[in-house]
Amino acid sequence: MDKLQQIKLPIDKEFEEFRRLFDSSLQSSNSLLSEVLSYIKRRNGKMMRPILALLIAKLFGEINDSTLHAALSLELLHTASLVHDDVVDESDKRRGQSSVNAIYNNKVSVLVGDYMLATSLKHSAMTRQIRIVDLVACLGQNLSEGEIIQLANINASEFSEEVYYDVIRKKTAALFTASAEAGAISVHASDEMMKNARRFGEMIGIAFQIKDDIFDYYSSDEIGKPTGNDMREGKLTLPALYVLNTFDDGEMRKLALRIRSLDASDEEIARFIEYIKVKGGIEYARQAMADYRNKALALLPPSADRTVKDALTAYIDYVIERDK
Repeated sequence: MDKLQQIKLPIDKEFEEFRRLFDSSLQSSNSLLSEVLSYIKRRNGKMMRPILALLIAKLFGEINDSTLHAALSLELLHTASLVHDDVVDESDKRRGQSSVNAIYNNKVSVLVGDYMLATSLKHSAMTRQIRIVDLVACLGQNLSEGEIIQLANINASEFSEEVYYDVIRKKTAALFTASAEAGAISVHASDEMMKNARRFGEMIGIAFQIKDDIFDYYSSDEIGKPTGNDMREGKLTLPALYVLNTFDDGEMRKLALRIRSLDASDEEIARFIEYIKVKGGIEYARQAMADYRNKALALLPPSADRTVKDALTAYIDYVIERDK
């Protein structure tokens, strides 16, 4: 049994119900919209966030229709945000596949993203739980705010880990946090359970983003971006921030500012990446991931079903061990 099979073992039947609901939600009588939605469905990933929502619901109760609609609402919002992000970032690849805007155009991408956002809100209402509707709305705000903080930080002269984590919490981690919390809300878990679910999701989300940031230091067609792609967009992530704040190297700090202002050449970025590796930036980031893993696992209730706990342990191990 591979890691993903182990993760889905306690929710295998319910996950298939979710997949059917997801596929049926992305349909339209309009030919162009239907074509784009079909493309999005075909390239959809492993659905890690809905899986988390289902597992947390199973941890604290029994998965129900409210759980499925909540998971769907969050996955649609997530997918809509990716479609919009690719337009903002002018990206032509997403996880090794052509982005929607690369195949169609920016106008179509924005409008399809809007359609998916509206569909997300519709399914949040179908949970019949106002707390889940509020959760989805707040998540949309956080995702937008995280993007704006990241854009504003490109002009900053400081190399702040605090700002880095603030962006993560409002972007990547916010999706995992909301998924875990929605799963708990859907089965009417106690306030203490919901608090732990939120924290568990946040720890996983932070680890997930750190892993993505490490990918930027290694070239891989499977990942879908060349080495230093984040830096070509002016983004400095945890490995670089650690090294810049640990070692007093004026030349590299100047180069880091040039990267942020989009003035660095490919050769300069390659030199900067090698410097970060040599100075231990990758090892620091990997240790941070391990710390968040341990914090997450400490939040799982000792009395919970062993199969579900094993699945959640496998889940976070998959997040930090994945190769794309």
